[in-house]
Amino acid sequence: MTEKTVERHPLQPFLPEHAGILMLGSFPPPPERWTMNFYYPNFQNDMWRIFGLVFFNDRDHFVSKHEKSFEEARIRAFLTEKGIAFYDTATEIIRHRGNASDQFLETVKPVDLAAILSRIPACETVVTTGQKATETLLNIVGITKIPPPCGSVEAEFMNRKLTCYRMPSSSRAYPRSLADKAEDYRKMFEAVGLLQNAGLR
Repeated sequence: MTEKTVERHPLQPFLPEHAGILMLGSFPPPPERWTMNFYYPNFQNDMWRIFGLVFFNDRDHFVSKHEKSFEEARIRAFLTEKGIAFYDTATEIIRHRGNASDQFLETVKPVDLAAILSRIPACETVVTTGQKATETLLNIVGITKIPPPCGSVEAEFMNRKLTCYRMPSSSRAYPRSLADKAEDYRKMFEAVGLLQNAGLR
C-alpha cells in the first residue's frame, strides 16, 4: 500500500492587524489549479465573485480583465481596508484525490487557532466556508452543536468571545447558485457590520 504524502499549507496566514473577522476554509487546491498566490486561487471557485457581488454589485470586480485569473493585489488591498483575515482550518493534510474536495481531504494537523487569534486581537467573528471547515473549527473551540447553513454559534476560546458563522462553500460543486450564495454572504457581512457603508442595502 502506497503511503500518502502529507502536504503542508503553502500560504502564510493573511492577517491585517486590525482584522475583526477571520475567514477559514479547509485547504488550498493543488498548485496546478492556482491562478494567483493567494486564497481561493482556482478560477473556477467563486469566492472572489461572491465578494464582488456583495461589496460592489459586480461579480467580476476582482477578475482580471486580461486573463482568466483574479487580481491578487486588489483583493489584498480590499481585505486589508475592510479588516478581513484569511487562513484555513488545516495546516497539514493528506489529499486522497487530486483535488480540493473536502470529502477527500484528511486533516493531519489543524490550525493553531490560538496563535492566529493572538495576531488579530480585535477579531470576534470567525467564518467557515463549508462543512469540513466548520466541523474542524467547532472541534477546536469545543462546540458540539453544528449550526445550520448560514447560522452561527457563540463560543468562548482563550478568554475571547467569538461568533462562529457557518457559510456555504464557494465551490461550484456546492449546489446553489452564485446569486444565492452571494445573498447569504451579504446577510452575514451586514450582521457583522462590514456593509454599513457599502451603499448596497
